[in-house]
Amino acid sequence: MVIANIISYILVLLGALNWGLFGIFNFNLVSAVLMGPRSVGSIIVYSLIAIAALWLILSPIITNGALKLRGDRVVREKSKA
Repeated sequence: MVIANIISYILVLLGALNWGLFGIFNFNLVSAVLMGPRSVGSIIVYSLIAIAALWLILSPIITNGALKLRGDRVVREKSKA
């Protein structure tokens, strides 16, 4: 679940960057890289960004309010002999 959260954050940041560039400079980064706003690649990227956003909304609900970005590590204490 940690990997899914990190990938989702990266995709949502890409979407936010794209919207910011589009709003300020009228430049669509995804369509510029993938040769058009309605190309198959652009539609796939937009869909993945939407799924990532939904995941970031639903993930804390599934895990009772915790959005984990690190794995659970168990710290073992050395016994004193």
